[in-house]
Amino acid sequence: MKKILIALTVFFTANSLSAQYAGQVAVGNASGSGVSNAMVSSVIGDMDDQYDRLSKQTGIDDFAGSPYTNDKFVQAPVFYKDEGMGTYYYRYNAYNEEIEIKKTNLPEEKITALTKDKAINVRVQGRPLSFATFIDKKGNTLNGYLTTVLDGETYDLYKRINVKFTEGQKAQNSFVKAVPNRFTHFIEYYYQEKGVNRIDEVPLKTNQVAKLFKEPLKSEVKNYIKDNNLDMKDEADLIKVFEYLDNK
Repeated sequence: MKKILIALTVFFTANSLSAQYAGQVAVGNASGSGVSNAMVSSVIGDMDDQYDRLSKQTGIDDFAGSPYTNDKFVQAPVFYKDEGMGTYYYRYNAYNEEIEIKKTNLPEEKITALTKDKAINVRVQGRPLSFATFIDKKGNTLNGYLTTVLDGETYDLYKRINVKFTEGQKAQNSFVKAVPNRFTHFIEYYYQEKGVNRIDEVPLKTNQVAKLFKEPLKSEVKNYIKDNNLDMKDEADLIKVFEYLDNK
């Protein structure tokens, strides 16, 4: 019983959606200004509160797109390390890097958020979605959620949905339509070599993927991609490349 109580304490945040508005904990940046342990620009409430805040910020009430990967709560099992914690309803706010959860799907139930603990993962269609530290193609070290798409013998491959917010524009006159605020989704992929405590973004071009490795593997990967006419922007084809590497 004591073990379960401790796990549950770690498992949930104590308050409802006390999330980071900016969403990411950045370690270093393009200007090399050092480490920022927290980038908290606001404490948010429910989704209506988020839209209201952004509307006041931009002066525009209309929105296109969504900060969520799934707008509705859906069921998924949750694990703390390898220990199952039960099935919950979750909704992933990729803009805030926040996993919102409820025990039931009743509309009146208070929404809570998962603690950003790397030991916790939500199994989305059997694939673990968990908090991680990773390095993007610009060399920035970020914290956020990654989904495991391949748990290989030599390499692991992850997917990240990166949501960016773009402020809209008010109509300058009656002949020009206003441009709504917009949430845009971008898909990124990251890889990690087994035994190496580093996760790096995968550039989605043939030559750039090959350059991730030293010779003779570099040439072998390049030839494998070309010989099999693989598209590095296609997830299934990218998985094939890392499965090929697992068999080397």
